[in-house]
Amino acid sequence: MKITASSVASAIKEYLIMTFGMFLYAFGWVACIIPAGGMGGGATGLSMLLNHVFPALSIGTFVFIINILLLAVAGFIVGWNFGIKTIFCITVLSVAMDSWGYILPENILAIYTQHIDSHNILLVILGAVIAGSGVAICFSQGGSTGGTDIVAMIINKYRTISYGRIVIAGDFVIIGCSLFVASDLATGIATVIYGYIMVAVYGYTVDLIQSGNQQSSQIFIISNDYESIATAINNEAHRGVTIIDGMGWYTHKSCKIVMAVCRKRDASMILKIAKRVDPDAFITMGSVMGVYGKGFEALSKI
Repeated sequence: MKITASSVASAIKEYLIMTFGMFLYAFGWVACIIPAGGMGGGATGLSMLLNHVFPALSIGTFVFIINILLLAVAGFIVGWNFGIKTIFCITVLSVAMDSWGYILPENILAIYTQHIDSHNILLVILGAVIAGSGVAICFSQGGSTGGTDIVAMIINKYRTISYGRIVIAGDFVIIGCSLFVASDLATGIATVIYGYIMVAVYGYTVDLIQSGNQQSSQIFIISNDYESIATAINNEAHRGVTIIDGMGWYTHKSCKIVMAVCRKRDASMILKIAKRVDPDAFITMGSVMGVYGKGFEALSKI
């Protein structure tokens, strides 16, 4: 790909937006979820558990260590193709988690909401909405927070299990383990309940911002530069592509249609690739209820 001033400016914009998304995600945790005694899944939730056991290391440090270890394992098992954006987001998230801890006054939002009935639940919900918004912003630029995404890559190397099921299973175990680090049983049960509420609201927020609650998108691209677009999608987005023969009925001219099916978080990257290669391309995108086959839901689940 030729490097131009516009491509550099676009890349800088993407990384600035991802940085904002990661700081927004970290703010939701540090300002709302953690002060309310909430819990969550993924690398951040596991980092909170480890921070209870080893308080000398910050949550941000644990987030970085866990993701780096997962990246190393994934690199040897499935290859080193997870992309620089994932590494960038992991690094920014680790810095953001610790930075907000130093910048924000202790329990700043908890103080203002403590006289509201069920203020802890409200804080957890607010934190989940903020964190989910940050992750959705990151996804829109092709970034990833690592954690469960990396675990899903490793698992799908050997078994085709949907991303959603891996997330649910991982979050269920991590949140349940918070019972073992709680000061008493009542506090532990409350933390688990808050955790499940957080995961539900967080997931719904990400889906809502990402335009719907579907897990996959189907994209059709009609362009004379179909070969360049298909190659770029393969090499840059690391997604499979199918070329379909078509005909424009008004012109009666044959054409080629590039079809790609991807996770919704990867759709924006494919659209940007098509726009860059051929600004005049005709593109349609729709949500897909079920996708079965390699990289998606197993055919045995039908």
